[in-house]
Amino acid sequence: MIRPARGDFAAFGHLTTRWMDNDVYGHVNNVVYYSYFDTAVNAHLIRRGALDIHQGPVIGLVVESGCQYFAPLAFPDEVTAGLRVGRVGTSSVRYEIGLFKDEEEEARASGHFVHVYVDRQTRRPVPLPATLRAVVEALVVEAKS
Repeated sequence: MIRPARGDFAAFGHLTTRWMDNDVYGHVNNVVYYSYFDTAVNAHLIRRGALDIHQGPVIGLVVESGCQYFAPLAFPDEVTAGLRVGRVGTSSVRYEIGLFKDEEEEARASGHFVHVYVDRQTRRPVPLPATLRAVVEALVVEAKS
C-alpha cells in the first residue's frame, strides 16, 4: 500500500498518546493503533449525532480490520487521525484511517475496519439509519495516493 497523505482524508480528529501506549521497545505498541482507529471513527460519529452508544437502537460491530505501519509513534506524540470512508453498503461501512504525527504530511500508520450495523437487541444486520448514512457518505473520498 502507498503511504497516505493528509489530502487523502475528509475529516480529522486529534488523539493524545498515553504513557501506557509505549511498549518495551520505546514506541506505541501495534495493538494500540486499533484503539486509535476505533476512537477516531466513533468520536466522529458521536459528535455528528450519528451514533448513540448507550441507547441507540443500532450499533456497529467490527467484522474486519487491518493496519500498515510506516513509521513509529511514541509517547508523548500528538496524533492527528485522518478519516475517510472507502465503501458504504446497505448495512456496512468500510472506514479508512491515517495516523499522522504532529503536523506531518505523510501517515505514520494507515488502517481500516468494517462495521456492520445491527439491531442492538437481535444483533441482526439492519439498513444504515438516515443520519448515519448522511454522515458516512460525507466521508467518502477517492484516495489520491
